[in-house]
Amino acid sequence: MRTPTALWTTRSLQAGPLLMWLSLLLTLMAISTLALDPGVDGVRRLIRLTARSSLLLFLLAFTASAAARTWRSPWTTWQLRNRRYLGLAFGVSHTIHALAIATFAQLDPVGFHRASSVGNFISGGIAYAFIALLCATSFDAAVRRLGWPTWHRLHLAGIYYLWISFMITFGKRIPTSPAYVAPVALLVVALIFREWPRSKTGTV
Repeated sequence: MRTPTALWTTRSLQAGPLLMWLSLLLTLMAISTLALDPGVDGVRRLIRLTARSSLLLFLLAFTASAAARTWRSPWTTWQLRNRRYLGLAFGVSHTIHALAIATFAQLDPVGFHRASSVGNFISGGIAYAFIALLCATSFDAAVRRLGWPTWHRLHLAGIYYLWISFMITFGKRIPTSPAYVAPVALLVVALIFREWPRSKTGTV
């Protein structure tokens, strides 16, 4: 019988297979959500679910280096080794999120325009441009082609813009629901956690 540690190190939860399984789970989540309620309410529920799955995957990738530097364990080693694929799975989750938003706009144009603004389109468009760039360059060939300094600056700019985007998205909803305090707090803790080991060790 495999121990929990062995489960994290199995090849089915590494690299490409990990991305495949996460993509499959996200797709099944979307299908089951819409199957239970194919109307506007189901689409809006899917928007909320994918916002949460995207946040989780983003935070796992965002804190991977800091976690590995702070706590050496099978979990943090796995997290760091598979950071690239967690980031790509985040891209899959947020693509489903975008498709759900587009479906909401088609099914309920009035409700969509009431819930959105020009600022949302601009900031969201920049976020998705960064997601596309980060996913497209999340491979060794891209690092070699761009060069490490350029690649590093691009990915730093992208992940911090996405962090700000998540903060704004969840933070502006706190007045309507105190439940949004939780994701905002997680984002703040993740940023502090990511920066604190780096300031202590001097590493990137």
